[in-house]
Parts: sequence; C-alpha cells; structure tokens
Amino acid sequence: MDLGKGISIIDAMDLDKEKRTGCYVLHAEELTLVETCASPSIPYLLEGFKTLGIDPKNIKNIIVTHVHLDHAGGVGLLLDSCPNAKVIVHPRGRRHLADPSKLIMGARAVYGEKFDELFDPILPVPDNRLIIKEDGDTLQIGEYRILTFLNTPGHAKHHFSIHDSWSNGIFTGDTIGVFYPQLFEKGLELYLPSTSPNQFDPDAMIDSLEKIKALDVERIYFGHYGMTTNPSHVYEQIYKWLPLFMESGEKVWKDKQGASIETKSEALFQELYAKVESYLAEKEISLDQEMSEIIKLDLRVGSMGIIDYLAKKTK
Repeated sequence: MDLGKGISIIDAMDLDKEKRTGCYVLHAEELTLVETCASPSIPYLLEGFKTLGIDPKNIKNIIVTHVHLDHAGGVGLLLDSCPNAKVIVHPRGRRHLADPSKLIMGARAVYGEKFDELFDPILPVPDNRLIIKEDGDTLQIGEYRILTFLNTPGHAKHHFSIHDSWSNGIFTGDTIGVFYPQLFEKGLELYLPSTSPNQFDPDAMIDSLEKIKALDVERIYFGHYGMTTNPSHVYEQIYKWLPLFMESGEKVWKDKQGASIETKSEALFQELYAKVESYLAEKEISLDQEMSEIIKLDLRVGSMGIIDYLAKKTK
C-alpha cells in the first residue's frame, strides 16, 4: 500500500493474519526498510518487493525499531536476499542480533510450543553488517530526507523510534501502542499500550510518549499496523489505557497474593479483555473471531509484561 510521502507498507502477514505487522519501505536515494517481522514473513516481503519493482540488492538500510522477534526476527534471513544492506539497531539490541540465543530463549518462554511455527529460523546478523544509532543520531538517505533516531524505552530498553523529516512522521515500533486498522474500517480508532515482557516500564513509556509528542509530528507509523494522521488521538488513548492497565494489574497483584505468576497473568488478562470488550460495546463495535483472537493475544502477552513488572518492583 502506498502511504504517500515516498513510503509504502508491505503486509508481513504476521501470524498468517492481514494487517498485523508491517514492513515500511522508504523510497529514497538510499532504499531503506523499517522492520522485517519474523522469518515466516520474509517470503511476503520478497513478494512485496517484486510488486513494488524493487531489487533487494538495491536495499541499503534495514532498520529495526527493537529486537523483539515479531519486529526483527527475520532480519538475518532477509539479509540473504539483500547483500548490500546494513542493519541499523539500538545500541542495546546489537548483541542480540549478532547472537540471538537469549532472544530465542525468552520467546520460547512466552510462546512455548508455538515458537517454531511463529519464528523459526532466527539467523544471526554478521557483526560487520550491524550499525548502531545513539539517541539523536541521524542518517541522510536522500537529498531532502533525514532520519533521526530517538531512544524511546518503555516497551523495551532496546527500542528507538525514527523521525522522518520528509513526511514529518515517526516510526514508533511498539513504544506508543498498537493500532487496529480493522476497527478503523468500522469507524473506531483504537490504540492500546503494548506492555509485553520483560522490559516493560510504564513510567519510561510515558516519558517516551512525551518525547514523541514534543516533535509535533503529523504521522505515526506503527509496527502493528499502519499509519495514522491523528497523533493527538494516539496520545489521548495511551494516556487513558495505560493507567487503567496498571490499576488492574495492581489490583490483581494484591487480590491474588500467594498465587503463581501464571495465575496472576491469566487473571489480569481476563480483566483487561473485559474492559476492552466493554469499551467496544459502548462504541457499538462487535469483534469477529479473528479480531477477538488478535486482541486477546496482545492482552495476554501484555498481562504477562505487567505482572512481570510488578514482580520486579515488589522485589
């Protein structure tokens, strides 16, 4: 899909679902990608390049906002088709792309027996093809197109967002939430915070939101999924939902004292899903099975992250 301003999005068909995770193509003198999704998505990206008339050999930069596998798990495999590309990553993420063993171990703990289906194979990125960008660093990819990298923790410590001067837009990965374009097609803009384990920090998330808000961007490009030209509504919803999520988490933590982490996470998931379902009902939006499954997945993983955060805070 052409998003204007020299940017296209390729649907990576993450989890075999449409409009779940996207790869952005910046059509500049230095052809640049933002996000790769997981390895099972790479065939969809290669097909997308064909549709766009792109020879992967001409891709110069592959940027990953953070190293969670649904955003960067396929980058090692994609490099096989992009021999002239460098991979740009947050300083805290570099070692995990060079040696993804800890990423694999962490994801197996979250996704269990579904891991291979969702993420395999995860290939290391050669060290000589990795470039780190510190907070405030820039990359000029065209005569009038400069990318600026901003450290934006909250979802993860190894997360940056990328401001694009040409579109006055920002690629936010998961820092300020997940966008559900399927609901937008029904007349509702829904943005929910992404609170997955194991580096979620609500205070850092709000600080990052404030940092992004101060840029006065006109567009936000989400890892999940697509673009909005209504940034103020994004901020409003994260300001609303994040405190609600944390309030529910603290309530469950207190009410389920002595229970296992798994029990607390499941109880929180049930409470959060009920809140979101109630909100959608107020807006007269009903979920089909696929949308229900997507939101449930996000909230289930997000509940694990909130409980993990509270466990660490308690310690």
